[in-house]
Amino acid sequence: MNIGSDGAIPPLAGDESNQGMDEVDFRIVALLRRDGRMPYKAIAADLGLTEATVRSRVRRMEEADSLRVVAVTDYEAVGYSMMLAVGIQVEGRAADEVAEDLASFTQVFSVCQVVGTLDIEALAVARDQEDLNQLLSELAAVPGVRKLEPSVALDVLKNQSNWVPFGQAD
Repeated sequence: MNIGSDGAIPPLAGDESNQGMDEVDFRIVALLRRDGRMPYKAIAADLGLTEATVRSRVRRMEEADSLRVVAVTDYEAVGYSMMLAVGIQVEGRAADEVAEDLASFTQVFSVCQVVGTLDIEALAVARDQEDLNQLLSELAAVPGVRKLEPSVALDVLKNQSNWVPFGQAD
């Protein structure tokens, strides 16, 4: 599904995750994806709405947990040169408890419980090889971690933090 020529992100047919969001909401989201600091006045002018309408709609989407505007740090710009995925097998402890412990690591930015040969998948960053070795040692020492299966990214082709299931970014 593509963003229309007018910048609108159409909802998927039958997608329950779009509760209460209409075409105007999707167009507001599309503009905020391009610039999360875009003033409501500019959004209103672009969409032919009043500033109060935009403010009200954004507040409603935020309160419904349909929208959250956040700053995203470029991990390379702050000194991390390596990104890795780490598959984790758990033994002797509940996977959700291990996942919570893993999520507390500063360098770990995503932790998911999964189904399959692994119990948890985590995404993390490291500054260099020495930092990578230290991180993997610390992750392996978390109680309940039976096995780590790390994969270091050779090249990051896409790392899109603003992806959502109801459309695509430009």
